Amino acid sequence: MARPPSPFSFPDFRAYWLARASATVAQMAMVVIIGWQVYDIARRTMAPKEAAFQLGLIGVVQFVPLLLLTLVVGWTADRIDRRWIARAAVLLEAGCAGSLAWMAWTDSTTLPALFLIAALLGVARAFASPALQALSPNLVPKEILPTAIAMSSLAWQGGSVVGPPLGGFLYATGHFLPYAVSTGLFLCAFACLMMIGPIPPTSLDRAANPWRQMIDGLHYVRENRLVLGAISLDLFAVLLGGATAMLPIFARDILMVGSGGLGLLRLAPALGAVGMGLWFSRKPLATDVGVKMLWAVAVFGLVTILFGLSRWLPLSLACLAVLGAADMLSVYVRQSLIQLYTPDQMRGRVGAVSTLFVSGSNELGEAESGFLAALVGPVAAVVAGGLGAILVTFLWSRWFPELRNARTFTPPKTLEDAPVQEKAT
Repeated sequence: MARPPSPFSFPDFRAYWLARASATVAQMAMVVIIGWQVYDIARRTMAPKEAAFQLGLIGVVQFVPLLLLTLVVGWTADRIDRRWIARAAVLLEAGCAGSLAWMAWTDSTTLPALFLIAALLGVARAFASPALQALSPNLVPKEILPTAIAMSSLAWQGGSVVGPPLGGFLYATGHFLPYAVSTGLFLCAFACLMMIGPIPPTSLDRAANPWRQMIDGLHYVRENRLVLGAISLDLFAVLLGGATAMLPIFARDILMVGSGGLGLLRLAPALGAVGMGLWFSRKPLATDVGVKMLWAVAVFGLVTILFGLSRWLPLSLACLAVLGAADMLSVYVRQSLIQLYTPDQMRGRVGAVSTLFVSGSNELGEAESGFLAALVGPVAAVVAGGLGAILVTFLWSRWFPELRNARTFTPPKTLEDAPVQEKAT
């Protein structure tokens, strides 16, 4: 049996991968420096608690556009050429980075300007994420899509590893440099996206009621129990198992390893995820994919508990690396199932709902972890979160038997061939 081709053998996918890698490095470099500048500027006139509150607001400002625009951006990704949506979003991010670079160069950065640009970055992210998710299945044959998803996740994880330290190093050299380099990376991503050739238009009814079509995306997620189970499993597992939000506390007060140890703790999950992504790019999953996703989430919860109980840095790092690998396995299976079990004309709207769930689990998970830590302490909060993730896995395996029964990434023939019936206007 001939080995399937690599996704990189397709020029459009190579351009897509380079665009995602470049944009992710730029985004991660900017996020670190925006947070630093917000806190630094706020501390000139505010007490530490008030300045920390301003720092927390930056995350909220970036999440709100995603929350408000979910239905619109999903419908747009199914209605308009997804390449141009991604290109426009990347250009908006380049404009934001260029504006921040100019303000840093002229020493005119202010808190209102940072909040405004953070909101614009949230808008760009809201449009880019579902468009890019829906675009990738148009670039490779469906039989190698899971491998392409693993490689695409590698681009994101690699950018998450490289971006923050790059931003910090450039900022120490010159305050405008991280934004200037990010501008160049975003323009590089735009150039790569321009290299992607035409894609088939979706079969979305152009005469139908747009609002009804937006709602249809939510109806599809609700009625397709495999998709709903996969998305909601990630939401609740990550929402409860938010150990990474507690890393500064563990580094300073529990493991007592200082800022240097904090850097290692933040790096460990990304390295575990990258390692798992590399493995799947060479050895993609073929059987019992749903059961393996459930086991991955259970392992995620178990190592979260072990991390909470650990007082030895090497063990803590090992737990976080396994946590990152388990999360990567879950993401790999979830994204493959969602993309392959969703018709092309629905992928933008379903991708927008998935993005909202994932972002909600990250932002709300950090808030939940912080609130619980304030009530019962960080160790108890992390252990309780790990137990919660395991409980969610058990419940979802019972409530969504479709997850257990997903043997391969190939959808049933009836689902593959049947057209999606958009609701009447």
